Amino acid sequence: MIQLLTPTYWKDYELIDCGDFEKLERFGNIILIRPEPQAVWSKNLSTAEWQKLHHIKFKGRSATAGDWIKKDSKTPDRWHVEYTNNDISIKFRLALTSFKHLGIFPEQAVNWDYISNHIKGFSTPSPKVLNLFAYTGGASLAARAAGADITHVDSIKQVVTWANENQELSGLKDIRWMVEDALKFVKREVKRGKKYNGIILDPPAYGNGPNGEKWKLEDNINEMMSDVIQLLDTEEHFLILNTYSLGFSSVIIENLIKNAYPSVQNLEIGELYLQATAGSKLPLGVFGKFYKNKKR
Repeated sequence: MIQLLTPTYWKDYELIDCGDFEKLERFGNIILIRPEPQAVWSKNLSTAEWQKLHHIKFKGRSATAGDWIKKDSKTPDRWHVEYTNNDISIKFRLALTSFKHLGIFPEQAVNWDYISNHIKGFSTPSPKVLNLFAYTGGASLAARAAGADITHVDSIKQVVTWANENQELSGLKDIRWMVEDALKFVKREVKRGKKYNGIILDPPAYGNGPNGEKWKLEDNINEMMSDVIQLLDTEEHFLILNTYSLGFSSVIIENLIKNAYPSVQNLEIGELYLQATAGSKLPLGVFGKFYKNKKR
């Protein structure tokens, strides 16, 4: 059964509308217009309503860069949002980057809920969790806030620094930061015989390691899955594989996981989306996840 999942606990985020290759979103008290290649349908709200509601709009200059256009120059370039579910409360610093991102992917809250719920349910004290391609640390914060011993791996030093700011903002400490190529790091951990109770992967379609290593999702993900399965604690574990690539389906994710781990238990696959207040659903990636718990 393929699941369709959307976050349910967000108060500081709202997808107001999407369409015509754009999305209208509220982060805290600030409303932005950003490009959205998946939104091929028409907007539900009028252009006049979009213009009235938004504070900042991103205007692209190239495929990878652009400018933020503010209606009021006093609107801040940086601000904070908070995410709270039944188990955790975490905070993020948001910032207007030149490549349209803000430092958070709100649909990932579905995975944060899964992470915090399973860590809270484990018998293992201070379960060890590995977050790969970890970006600004949403999943790392969720795991740490739930009581895990977390190792955070990303190849870009600036975003690891950003993640550390989010840790401090959330009142957390002792996340282990690694500026590393994810695949190389995993292979070293396998050689060391390391084990983790939780592994989180949110790989990009394309990426580069700190020493010029090349990552291409369809070329490298099968090797990565074969390696990370060897790092899972056999008695109690969870794993999340999340991808945002137009060429990937949840069935591909299912095949990857079952091929790497034939004895997998409690496997779920599906698609993440954000529900717009104006009515449309915005698809934002596919996932596979599974767990093994001594209590369940």
